[in-house]
Amino acid sequence: MHDIDTTKYVVHANITAEGFVEKSDVVGAIFGQTEGLLGEDLDLRDLQKSSRIGRIEVNVESKGGKSAGEILIPSGLDKVETAILAASLETIDRVGPCVAHVEVTKMEDIRATKRKRITDRAKEIMRNVIETTIDSDMMVSEVKQSVRMEEITQYKNLPAGPNIDNSDAIIIVEGRADVLNLLKYGIKNTIAVEGTNIPATIPKLSKRKTVTAFFDGDRGGDLILKELLQVAEVDYVATSPEGRSVEDMSYKEISKALHNKAPSEQVENSKGKKPQEQTKVIQRKKAKVTEKKEDSLAPFKTHLEELEGTLKARMLDEEKNIVKETTVRDLATELKEADASVKGVVFDGLITQRIVDLAKEKDLEYVVGIKEGDVAKRPTSLKILTSESV
Repeated sequence: MHDIDTTKYVVHANITAEGFVEKSDVVGAIFGQTEGLLGEDLDLRDLQKSSRIGRIEVNVESKGGKSAGEILIPSGLDKVETAILAASLETIDRVGPCVAHVEVTKMEDIRATKRKRITDRAKEIMRNVIETTIDSDMMVSEVKQSVRMEEITQYKNLPAGPNIDNSDAIIIVEGRADVLNLLKYGIKNTIAVEGTNIPATIPKLSKRKTVTAFFDGDRGGDLILKELLQVAEVDYVATSPEGRSVEDMSYKEISKALHNKAPSEQVENSKGKKPQEQTKVIQRKKAKVTEKKEDSLAPFKTHLEELEGTLKARMLDEEKNIVKETTVRDLATELKEADASVKGVVFDGLITQRIVDLAKEKDLEYVVGIKEGDVAKRPTSLKILTSESV
C-alpha cells in the first residue's frame, strides 16, 4: 500500500455513511472537501503529484443501507504537517448524497514500526539461541548496531547514508565508522572517502552538492583534508575536538562542530598552519563574531512575539522595518509579488519548502517562522531561523 519511498507516517481513519457508497465516492469526497482548506502548501492533489502523499487506500463495505470502512493515507510529510492533514479529514460530512462521518484513529510512525519489528525479532532470536558467555551489554549493543546497519548504504562502492542522492548538501568523512556514528544521530547525508586516495566519485559529487569536510583533528585527518581540497570543490570544513574522533563523538559535539564549520576559502588562505589548526582558529573567530551578532536577532524575536497566535506574516526591509503585513495563508502569493525593498519575512507559522523556494527566487536574506517543516533544499544564501534560534 505504501507506494512512495519517503513514507514516514500512515494516517488511519474510520468512515461511516448513511447510505450506499463506493471507494471512488470516498476518494472524491476526500479531495473535494479538503481542497483549499489548508492552503497551497498542504493541497492534497499537489502533494500527491510531488509524491509527498501516496495513493489513498479506501476499504468500504455496505450493509443494511449503511456503509462503513477504513481510509489509509501514506505521508512523506513531517509529523506536524501529517497531523494537520489527518485532522482535515474529520471535516468531511458528506460522501456523494449521503451524510458521512470520518474519525482519525491513529497516525502510525512507519520507522518506529520497523524498529519495533527489529527489536521483537532480536528478542525472539535471543530466546531461541543456545546460551553463551556473551553478556547482556554486548547483546544490547549488537541489536542497536543492527538498526544503524540497516540504514547504511553504498554509493558508488563508498559507505554512505541513504540521503546522498536527494540531499543538496553532503558531509564527507574519513571512514565507515564515521558514517555509522552520524547515522546514529539522524545525519543521513554522509559519505566516506576511506583513505587519502580520494575516489573520483567525490570530486564529481562536489560539483553539484554543497560539501562539508568533517575529519579527525589528527595528522591522518590533515592529510585527507589537504588532498580533498586539491581535487574537490569543498565549501566548508569542520573538525573533531582535540583528542576525539568523529566516530566516537557525541551528538552535542557533532552539532557544535558542524555549527562552527569554516568556509574552505578561509582554510586554504590561512598561512603557516595545518588545515585542522586553521579550522580551529577560524572557528574561534567565528564564535566571537556570532557572539557580537546576537543583538541583531532581537528584532526577529520581537516580531515573532507580536505575531504569536495571529496567523499573520510581516515582510521586512533591510532595517527590519515592516514593508507589508498579510496573512500566513496569503504569504506565498504576496512573496511572488514582493518588490526589491523586501529583504526578509517573519511569520506565525511553519517554514515549508515552498516558502524557502519563493524566498530564494526573490533573493531574500532570511525567513523566520515558528518552526521548520520538511525542508530538504536549504540555499546557502538564505538564513532560516525559528523561534528557538532567535
